[in-house]
Amino acid sequence: MQDYPDKRFCVIGAGPSGLTVAKNFRQRNIPFDCFESQDDVGGNWFYGSPASSVYASTHLISSKRMTEYTDFPMPKGIAPYPSHVEVLSYLRSYADHFALREHITFGTVVRRVERAGSLWRVTTSPRNDPRAEVTRAYLGVVVANGHHWDPLLPELPGDFAGRVLHSHDYKTPNILADKRVLVVGAGNSGCDIAVESAQHAAATYLSMRRGYHFIPKFLLGRPTDRLADSLHRKHVPRWLQRWISTILVRIALGPPHRYGLPRPEHRLFETHPIINSQLLYYVGHGGIQPKPDIASAHGNTVRFRDGSEESIDTIIYATGFKVSFPFLDSRLILDDRNRPCLYLNVFHPEEENLFVAGLIQPNSGLWGLADYQAQLISAYIVARQQDSQRARWFRGLKAKPLDLGNGIRYVDSPRHVLEVEYYSYRRQLKKLLAEFGPSATLPYEAEHG
Repeated sequence: MQDYPDKRFCVIGAGPSGLTVAKNFRQRNIPFDCFESQDDVGGNWFYGSPASSVYASTHLISSKRMTEYTDFPMPKGIAPYPSHVEVLSYLRSYADHFALREHITFGTVVRRVERAGSLWRVTTSPRNDPRAEVTRAYLGVVVANGHHWDPLLPELPGDFAGRVLHSHDYKTPNILADKRVLVVGAGNSGCDIAVESAQHAAATYLSMRRGYHFIPKFLLGRPTDRLADSLHRKHVPRWLQRWISTILVRIALGPPHRYGLPRPEHRLFETHPIINSQLLYYVGHGGIQPKPDIASAHGNTVRFRDGSEESIDTIIYATGFKVSFPFLDSRLILDDRNRPCLYLNVFHPEEENLFVAGLIQPNSGLWGLADYQAQLISAYIVARQQDSQRARWFRGLKAKPLDLGNGIRYVDSPRHVLEVEYYSYRRQLKKLLAEFGPSATLPYEAEHG
């Protein structure tokens, strides 16, 4: 085992969250190595890589201004909701602009992360040669491997004879041509794929476990999340925000049940938002036919909970992803309900040098929040070295639980284990950074280790 004399940190993953950790560490002079299993940066947005869940028609569901990093705006010339091609170009530009590639070892898989006294033992190997393992000791570890790569695939009751795949493996609509397609799951990916299927398949069905509120991408000519952001910046109370948003959405789209969809049994904001301007159009025109849960499948016949049956050729499960850390004892990060047991979903309550970046599912863009997370991680690392009083303050703070929903009672489902209320979460991160004072900007003294 190689023990670095300067006590470096290990960053796992060079997707959007890992990149901003690398950028903030580099700016604060915190020594680190970053390991990425793929051949370039981008993580989930590296279309075509094995770990990517992006399909050819994918665009951001949060607007570019609500998604971008805090100090690197997306180009003015791209659309308000950029395509995955534009997103990947932006992430690569970010890596180049901040000279991050020299700190990243590509094509390298982190196999194990284990406690080793006061250090962390990290074992890696080349992606194409798992036996060529190398183990190094690090002062700390930042886990940023993402949570959209390990498909959650339910068991299909019966003996279905058609094709079954997860949305992770869906890439282009040619596989849907002239097929009778059933999409299972009405999250953002499921709705997008159902809309695409309606334009290419012979028939499209959408199996929904519950009713949802559907939010258009634009309201009053502006990206919807930017309109919501303006309400928050004006300190409009949540009850009034909910009322205004409900009225505007009803004017723009109308209630979902009028299209034949199930009525939502929850209030707006109590589930992760379904941002889609086209689904109700295709449901209203018969291109997508809503269905309840699957009861059983035999041959090509799928029977649903309401007793109806349909002949199906292809089932696409858009049923989300497992929160997975195959290299680490997950009990360090998740509780027995698979929910993060971390302060802000970032800081371990007891371990001083174990951090997680990007382990959130906000109701708007993630990357700016991950940037603030990385700034806060950096501030704490520096404070432990140069400002013991503030380090003690934050050490006590991170040992306490915190409501990340800001009072919102999210629907109790696996889909919401990482859910955070974007605006209050952003406000909390920025407030903590301000309270760190000089520790939020001072450089780390690498030779101190």
